[in-house]
Amino acid sequence: MKVLVVEDDDRVMAALRSYLVQHGLAVACAGTGEQALELVADGPDAVLLDLGLPDRDGFKVCMQMRKISNVPIIVVTARADWRSRVHGLNLGADDYVVKPYNPAELVARIHAVTRRAGSAVAAAENPLPAPGSAPRVFGPVSVHPESRIVMVDGRRIHLTVKEFDVLALLTRRPGVVFRREQIMSEVWGTAWEGAAHTLEVHVASLRQKLAMPGLIKTVRGVGYQLTLPVLPSADA
Repeated sequence: MKVLVVEDDDRVMAALRSYLVQHGLAVACAGTGEQALELVADGPDAVLLDLGLPDRDGFKVCMQMRKISNVPIIVVTARADWRSRVHGLNLGADDYVVKPYNPAELVARIHAVTRRAGSAVAAAENPLPAPGSAPRVFGPVSVHPESRIVMVDGRRIHLTVKEFDVLALLTRRPGVVFRREQIMSEVWGTAWEGAAHTLEVHVASLRQKLAMPGLIKTVRGVGYQLTLPVLPSADA
């Protein structure tokens, strides 16, 4: 697996590169946003992106990367405020890690985002649900966890990786209220006080794409739950 590390501090870069190599990862290094955009064209499996770059803002680099590549991006930065976290995720980052961090946890997050990306690619290459996979059916909506495919009235709905992960989590236990902190922990691998906003963005997008606004219910002050649709009775 090849990781592109975008970091302008030479000492931080050297220490991180050494640790990643020790754990079996190939590493490419970029000290500026311009270099990062050039190297992302080489097809790394993941990007570790610092926001404090000398030539351009890291958020702009993240946005530009997302326009040209689906590579998993983990923002690694000292900016700990929740607004920066939400902004980074909304721009297309797959994860957000605040310095200082545990390097072992960072390696685990790299493997996590690449696994999810691999599942998404497999689903894109196989447009129909895998034979024999048991879907989770809720009225006209069917969710296929193995192939990561969602169908509405027999038509495939294209979701982002995070949108699918949120929906799959809620469909795991219909009717059960999932706390915001739990959803962020399981889907993004982290939680923070600004989680409500980023979840609202993803849930709103899901409701629009599924065309069933009542399927995902907001439980005020707690989180979200998947509600079972009321089907017409046989006497109707």
